Amino acid sequence: MSTGWRTGDPEHADRYARRFADLEAAGVDVHGEADLVASYGPSSVLDAGCGTGRVAVELARRGFDVVGVDRDAAILGVARRTAPGLVWAEGDLADPAFDLGRRFTVVVAAGNVMIFVAPGTEGAVVQTMARHLQPGGLLVAGFQLHGLSVAQYDELAAAAGLVLVERFATWDRQPFTGGEYAVSVHGAPS
Repeated sequence: MSTGWRTGDPEHADRYARRFADLEAAGVDVHGEADLVASYGPSSVLDAGCGTGRVAVELARRGFDVVGVDRDAAILGVARRTAPGLVWAEGDLADPAFDLGRRFTVVVAAGNVMIFVAPGTEGAVVQTMARHLQPGGLLVAGFQLHGLSVAQYDELAAAAGLVLVERFATWDRQPFTGGEYAVSVHGAPS
């Protein structure tokens, strides 16, 4: 299965983690995703497509109950080394049978998760994330609009029983007026 992500490459995983560590060391705020998620006051968060765990680790540092899931064992290895006390699950969000056995008040898909999934599996991924939401929970996803438009994403979310709550151009809530990036917040029925 072809995706835009290099799975199973430990060197790539370490380079990716170093990139954000270097940005943070240079004074760049790398926690916009965590800021937005925290603003909703969740009791629990699923970091879907968590990668090296940057968002999950920051949310846990702020006191939130967080679980991270990714299909890439190498990149999860970085997350596990960074925060061995957190729950890191290896699994494919495109697999309809994937189930963590619990529900969350927020599911966040940061880091362009939706454009890195295998083409044709976007609907299954949204369905899996929606299944992991508690009633009234929120799915927050930010990604570049390359190959998947906001209209197409909204259709996938609606098919999963979710409704658009709000949309931003950035994680710091700049208004979305079009462009190449969107952060979409969809809600599950109460």
